[in-house]
Amino acid sequence: MAELVKTLHNGRTAGLVQQLRRFLTQGGFSHSDRLPPERALIATFGVSRSELRKALDVLEGDGLIWRHVGRGTFVGARPVHNLGDLTYLRDLARPVQLLEARTAIEPEIARLAALHATPFYHERLRHWADRARQAADWRIYEAADTNLHNAIAQAAHNKLLMHLFNELNTVKRAVLWNVERKSPCPPRDHFAFPEHDAIIDAIIRRDPDTAGRQMELHLASVRNNLPKGATR
Repeated sequence: MAELVKTLHNGRTAGLVQQLRRFLTQGGFSHSDRLPPERALIATFGVSRSELRKALDVLEGDGLIWRHVGRGTFVGARPVHNLGDLTYLRDLARPVQLLEARTAIEPEIARLAALHATPFYHERLRHWADRARQAADWRIYEAADTNLHNAIAQAAHNKLLMHLFNELNTVKRAVLWNVERKSPCPPRDHFAFPEHDAIIDAIIRRDPDTAGRQMELHLASVRNNLPKGATR
């Protein structure tokens, strides 16, 4: 029975995703246009908030929309600064410096997520961890990893920390473009997979101390596994 309910649920999400795709292509939207607020989309498509957000997750993962907490949902992939700004950001911080900055705030974000995350966010965390584990190349992995850490930040329900996280995430995208990989995709035993699981498990158990500590350990592993030449 549980499997039947899950199948029906997934079918509704897939159907709503297709409706939203048509809405984007036929609605006359331009890149970076803001979509109607969630309450308007809920009324338009006759779905629940949870169903809408799951469908929007799929569209965001495909790069068709991006969301900014407190501002809304926008058409297209999440923007980065222009090329001149990207060069500036790339030169501003080496990967190790970026990780030092992330370590200063992300463990606290994980701790707050354990205190404030709702079941909706618990499901999103599992979703993006699974997407990262199934990634066919590093680009897909990095997108899923970014969305996972973004979901943790959203689950913390602190708009100022969310803003700081977004700024660091912009720098991350600029810096990682210069990091060379030794393999075409993450190995099946990639260190981040069990570490993501440990962070998520602590958040779902509402164990803030463990969530923060697991995030610190994860970021330390990321630093220790940086390609040679990226640590200075």
